[in-house]
Amino acid sequence: MSHTLNHSDPNHVAQQYSSTQGIQHEEPLLFEYHHDAPESIQLPGVEGALSADLTRFSRSTPANIPSLSEPETVRHFVRMSQWNHGIETGFYPLGSCTMKYNPRVNEKVANLPGLAHIHPDQPEDSVQGVLKLLYETQGWLGEIVGLPYVTLQPAAGAHGELTGLMMIRACLDARGEHQRRTVLVPDSAHGTNPASAALCGMHTIELKSGADGRIDLDELKAHLNHETAALMMTNPNTAGAFESDVKEICQLVHDAGGLVYGDGANLNALVGVARPGDMGIDCLHINVHKTFSTPHGGGGPGAGPVAVNATLKDYLPVPHIVKDADAYHLKTCSDTSIGSVLGSIGQSGVLIRANAYIAAYGRQNLHKIAEDAVLNANYVLHRLKDAYHVPFDGICKHECLLTDAIQNKHGIKTLDIAKRLIDLGFHPMTIYFPLIVHGAMLIEPTETESRATLDSFCDAMLEIATQCQAGETELLHQAPVKPFRRRLDETQAARKPVLAWPT
Repeated sequence: MSHTLNHSDPNHVAQQYSSTQGIQHEEPLLFEYHHDAPESIQLPGVEGALSADLTRFSRSTPANIPSLSEPETVRHFVRMSQWNHGIETGFYPLGSCTMKYNPRVNEKVANLPGLAHIHPDQPEDSVQGVLKLLYETQGWLGEIVGLPYVTLQPAAGAHGELTGLMMIRACLDARGEHQRRTVLVPDSAHGTNPASAALCGMHTIELKSGADGRIDLDELKAHLNHETAALMMTNPNTAGAFESDVKEICQLVHDAGGLVYGDGANLNALVGVARPGDMGIDCLHINVHKTFSTPHGGGGPGAGPVAVNATLKDYLPVPHIVKDADAYHLKTCSDTSIGSVLGSIGQSGVLIRANAYIAAYGRQNLHKIAEDAVLNANYVLHRLKDAYHVPFDGICKHECLLTDAIQNKHGIKTLDIAKRLIDLGFHPMTIYFPLIVHGAMLIEPTETESRATLDSFCDAMLEIATQCQAGETELLHQAPVKPFRRRLDETQAARKPVLAWPT
């Protein structure tokens, strides 16, 4: 199949890689389907008088259940499932989210009965196999990031942030430095960073990024003082740039008496190649559902293990998995621990998937994750850099950043570009983030996409740029025109959602 741009067919991309050209159904609610046809399912009544014990459970009004045949019911839910865009149906170019394909063998491993059908409160001697796998996982994660002490408890990245900051606060308080309640957060950070600090009883100061999109050393120095508790740093940052001054940044914070928290959301760019602990970071959460396998679209599931160095190890949450000879136990007592942050030792299904993913690559091949992700992102950047504005010079890491500056001269904005991508068969990239870049488009191809898929996506982006230059702005303003749901009033949808069918 040729992947050369065919200007004679504006829908060529969708025809190659998407089903958007096929039949698309408007799908009413089940209650709109309701009818009393003979083939509908009828629930039988109860013959004879009910016993006194059951009478109090009888309904005073009929159950509000739509009458539908089995084919009607099945088709409704299958069609609903086809509304969803998933990694199994197409490319997911969301920057800073790492929506990548995950091998199905990991799903099979996590669903083995001995792993999936256990209970958090089972006796230790009955779950030795799971404890061994999780102990192995925490060891691997510590080795990968260069921070040897790991808790598997946090249930997501933001939960990991909160856990890490709680440990940092406990450490500072143990030193008697109760005045350290300021957390420095770059203006390109994920929104969860300042939220986590606030939940931990700290306040944040925003650091303005330099002209290159990285942390400005002079800006950092100006805000370091005796009240500094920590710097929260994402590396690579949300502009897809590596913080090349990372060791000096960490040293400056340490010299001021603070600690460095690493937001591990972008670990996909470093795994197997560079270790945050070696850079001077004291504490890091790991979004294993991003870097090490688990489909996490739609808000879950996830896991955010936290790895720390010797400075913070005494404050790790309990319970903690330890090995004693050939047996594995849960350490539940510690005088310095911040306590428990989850009702179990962690999201075992997600963590087992991570174990399977890491084991499949092995120590000798783990670097390929980062290398292929970075290669793919730079390939996309190279193909699109002449058609779209690139705000920061140089190579990127696992995601590339573009803006709508060129198209905006013709009245076309980032939102128009994203909506037109839907017509061409692609899920849009992350838009308007990071907030420090006007009209941002953040694209993350991950390591699992082929060159053919990337070429097809780039062809679609180049086609949009060509249409803009040709003055076909009305087409872009109207996009998307093919889905039966077009441009929604997203503000009103968020503020006034219709959550119930009127009865």
